[in-house]
Amino acid sequence: MNSHDRYCVIGAGPSGLTAAKNLKDYGISYDHFERESEIGGNWWIEHPRSAVMHSTHLISSKGMSHFRGFPMPDDYPDYPHHRLMCEYFRSYARHFDLNENIIFNTSVEWLERADDHSGWDVKLSSGETRHYRGVIICNGHLWDARYPDFPGEFSGESMHSQQFKTPEILTGKRVLVVGAGNSGCDIAVEAVHHAARVFHSTRRGYYYIPKFILGKPIDEFGETAYKLGLPLWLRQRFNMLLLKLYWGDLTRYGLQKPDHKILETHPIANSQLVYHIGHGDITPKPNVEALRGDRVAFADGTEESIDLIVYATGFNIRFPFIDEKHLNWSGFGPKLYLHAFHPRYDDLFVVGLLQPDGGIFHLMDFQAQLIARFIDAGQHNPVAADTFRQR
Repeated sequence: MNSHDRYCVIGAGPSGLTAAKNLKDYGISYDHFERESEIGGNWWIEHPRSAVMHSTHLISSKGMSHFRGFPMPDDYPDYPHHRLMCEYFRSYARHFDLNENIIFNTSVEWLERADDHSGWDVKLSSGETRHYRGVIICNGHLWDARYPDFPGEFSGESMHSQQFKTPEILTGKRVLVVGAGNSGCDIAVEAVHHAARVFHSTRRGYYYIPKFILGKPIDEFGETAYKLGLPLWLRQRFNMLLLKLYWGDLTRYGLQKPDHKILETHPIANSQLVYHIGHGDITPKPNVEALRGDRVAFADGTEESIDLIVYATGFNIRFPFIDEKHLNWSGFGPKLYLHAFHPRYDDLFVVGLLQPDGGIFHLMDFQAQLIARFIDAGQHNPVAADTFRQR
């Protein structure tokens, strides 16, 4: 099938939905492929590769996370549960009539540059190959579990946080959670109510921020400071003052001192971790030095007997349907302008490949808006498109 004037959108999670919505706003024809049978991507827990747990809630507040022109319902809590988020995305698709273009249960198996360089040949799981004018990749990056390479062998149970759904598996066990991302901290907190002992290993120190301060979601404070145009150094000092007043010196609990300034990397949003550490429910540990049968050695020279290790160690960035040579790959991922635009191809884009401090969905929306405007300018305002191309 030839679709020379159409674009191919891969994935119907939040990034794919906003990409489709913005293409539609500009009257740009597209086909939208989703390998699963429903909308939601990572937020649909029935998705076999979903990384959410049954207890997962949004890390950023609803007011800082919604798509343009489509706020979350007033009756949603400040930090919605994943099932509410999934319903929000489906409501978004219904509101903007996006479902009519989604082809479910169909995955993109391979992309290749057309022989005449006039677009992309897209091979589908149905066996069909279609030609498209351009491709927008929205397959997400929280699905290919990454494991650390520790010396030695562990004789107990181990799993990745992606596999962790409910805490009953931890009951009565001595549990080690490895990794200080938001998932690792959430699992450590859940383990408190089921495990016999809980240890939490981190490679370095992090900034732990409460989800609420003065009765409001903490990211609202950060956004206010940003909108006021306060310089980074002043925002850093303000944030450090807030954390010092709220937590005090966290090293007295055994947590490591951060080796970076706040806002240089994204902090950990968790109001309960420090609470449980302060009550002795969670024992902080430095990085794992070696696995020794049913014991784990740590960088501080201590050892602990462990029954189960949960690796909350993140995900590999992978695009299994396209050769890395087409993505300007550098190090662990593509090097793209604004994390969305290829430096050479005007017809290949990525939405959602972001790791922000706060809400991600409005940033996906900004990327999708800009992509749609660039495509539209290429057809109707080539001077503007060329100006942007020079960036």
